[in-house]
Amino acid sequence: MPIDWSRPNGAKVELAVARRKATDQAARVGSLVLGPGGPGGSGVEFAYSSPGFFTEEIHKRFDIVGFDPRGVGRSHPVICSASVYNQMPHAIMKSQADYVKWTAYAKKLRADCRARTGPLYDHVDSVNVARDLDALRAALGEEKLTFYGVSYGTLLGQMYAELFPNRIRAMALDSNMDHSLGVKAFLDSEAAAVEDAFDQFVGWCDQEPGCALHGKDVRAVWERILAKARDGKLYWPGVTDRPMTETQVLWNGVLGTEGPAWQLLSEILRALDGGAPPEWVPPLPGRQPVSGEVAQLPTTILCEDYSLRVRNYKQYAALLRSSNRQAPDMRYNPMPMEDLPVCLNHPTNNPQHRLRYTGSAPILLGNSLHDPSTPYSWSANVARQLGPKARLLTYEGWGHRIYGKDECSTVPIDNYLISLTVPPHGFRCPVGGRVETLFKKKSQRELWPTDKLSWGAPIMTPSRLQPAGTSKTSG
Repeated sequence: MPIDWSRPNGAKVELAVARRKATDQAARVGSLVLGPGGPGGSGVEFAYSSPGFFTEEIHKRFDIVGFDPRGVGRSHPVICSASVYNQMPHAIMKSQADYVKWTAYAKKLRADCRARTGPLYDHVDSVNVARDLDALRAALGEEKLTFYGVSYGTLLGQMYAELFPNRIRAMALDSNMDHSLGVKAFLDSEAAAVEDAFDQFVGWCDQEPGCALHGKDVRAVWERILAKARDGKLYWPGVTDRPMTETQVLWNGVLGTEGPAWQLLSEILRALDGGAPPEWVPPLPGRQPVSGEVAQLPTTILCEDYSLRVRNYKQYAALLRSSNRQAPDMRYNPMPMEDLPVCLNHPTNNPQHRLRYTGSAPILLGNSLHDPSTPYSWSANVARQLGPKARLLTYEGWGHRIYGKDECSTVPIDNYLISLTVPPHGFRCPVGGRVETLFKKKSQRELWPTDKLSWGAPIMTPSRLQPAGTSKTSG
C-alpha cells in the first residue's frame, strides 16, 4: 500500500493479512473483513481466533479476513526507543509544572517514534486505513465490502462509509466510537460510562451471594483501595517491586466491566483490600515500562484521529474536575486519560467531524446499555449522524461488544451479514433474549480482556482459566 495515499506511486508499506476460508463453499457469500479494536488490535489475530468468536453459520458463509492496520502488529508498527518510552511521566497531571514537563516529553517521544518508525508515522490515521481497506476489498475480488468492526475498528468502518459509500454490501459496527466529540465531551462521556458500569457491578455484588465482597460496602472498599494507592502502599498480587498507582486501580473498573467479569473483579478487589487473591491473577493493568530495545505506540493512531489538545494546566484541571463530577467513584476513565498527554500538540490528520454517509446500503450498529469503554450514547449519536440508513441494535445488558453476548444480540448481526436483513427500527435485545433462528449461538465465558488495549475488544476470548493476549505496553 502507498505510505501516503496522495502519492500512490510513492513509497509502500506491506500489510499483514490472514484469511480463514468458508467451511461450506457451496453456501459461500464472500469475504467478511474484520476491523479490530485498539487502536493497536491485530486483525490477523482476530481472524486466527475467529472460531472462538463468530458462529458456525458465519464461518460456513464467509471467508474470514483480518489484517493488521498500518502502524500495528505485523504491518510496520509504530515503534519508539524503549529508553525514551520508559521516561514517560505519570499520566495524571497535578500542576502547570507537570503540564510543561508532559509537553516537552510528548515532543521528545514523537520525534523519537518518527525517527524509529519512518515516514509511515505521519500516515496511520483511520482515513488512510480505510483506503487500505478498499484496496484489500479489490484484491479479494469483492465488488462491495462486507465488514464487521468492533470498538476502535468501528471508526475504520465509519471512515470507509464516508469515503466509499457505494462500495458497501453490509457493514456491522459493534460498540462504536463517536468521531464528532470534542475533548470535553469525549472525556465526560467516557467517565460517565465507566461510572455507570461500576454502579452495575456494585448492584450485582449487593444482590449476588457469590460476590467476594457480598455483604460489604463495596464503595467503601473501593475508597480504601484508592487511598492505599495514593499512599504508595498498594501492591498488585505477585508484583512486589513497585506499588500500584491510583490510575492502575481505576483500570480494574474498566477491565472488570468490559466482559463483564464481575466475579473476578470482586476477587481482585478483595485481594487489594488485604484478602485472598483469586485463583488466576490477570496482568498488572495500565501503561508500564517495557523491556527490550523498542516499545510499540499505537496511541499515535488515536492522536492522528482525535485532536485532544489542551492549552494549559488550567484547562486540563477543568476537564479532570468535569470527569470527577461524572464519575464520583471512578474519578475518570483511565483509557483516554492515559492517552491524552501522549497526544499533546500532536498533528491530527483526521480531526473530529460529524459523519457524512450518502450510500444506499443500510448500516447496522450495536451497543450495550452499560458499556464502560464505548458509551451507548456514542452509538446512538453515530446512528443519528448516519441518518435513515442506520439501524441501532440496543443490547439491554453489560460489557463492551455485543456480538456473542446473547442470542438476540448475535443472530440479527448474522442475519444482516448473510442475507442483508436488518432488524426493525428501535430493536432492543433483553438479557437472555431469544430470537427465531436456525443458527447456533456460540456460548462465551466470562471475559477479562488481557490485551488491555484502549477501546479494544477481546480478540482471543480470554477467560479466567485461559488467559490470552499480552499485558499492555501502550495505547
